[in-house]
Amino acid sequence: MRAAVLKHQLSEVCVRSGTASDLDALVDLDTKVFASDRMSRRSIRHFLTTSTAELIVAELDQRIVGWTVILFRPKSAIARLYSIAVAPLDCGCGVGPSLLAAAEETAQARGCHSLRLEVHERNLRAIALYHKAGYREFGRHHQYYGDKCHALRFEKALMRSAPARTGGGRTR
Repeated sequence: MRAAVLKHQLSEVCVRSGTASDLDALVDLDTKVFASDRMSRRSIRHFLTTSTAELIVAELDQRIVGWTVILFRPKSAIARLYSIAVAPLDCGCGVGPSLLAAAEETAQARGCHSLRLEVHERNLRAIALYHKAGYREFGRHHQYYGDKCHALRFEKALMRSAPARTGGGRTR
């Protein structure tokens, strides 16, 4: 994945592929962001190394402030946004939108035509982010989370590059 940069105020959010050296920071961030349904150190390490996932980190002022995991199934054109986490003190700095855009770009680069995700029905900030980014709700999983709350299911069709036009056709 190529690095993407988003300017925000005086800082830049830098998005890149995660590496094994990020593991401690990712485990620490997961603990700060999620009260339950946390990932184990082993799971995070697996996502950093498997070919069926991409773990992307976001840095702000040279510190990891967010990450996302995108899952891929062989022969499937649908990618799954498995997790997205933003450090509580860095919400509102463009980290979430940067990670979401990087996830979409990564899925497209792997030939996927859509990205799906589940979100806790009470996570209003994330739901607003997904709506703003063009995701549509298409269902729910009942009592999906440990607190017995529902997961809302969202999907976005990923845009393909338009083929170059040749010939003397008119454009508007």
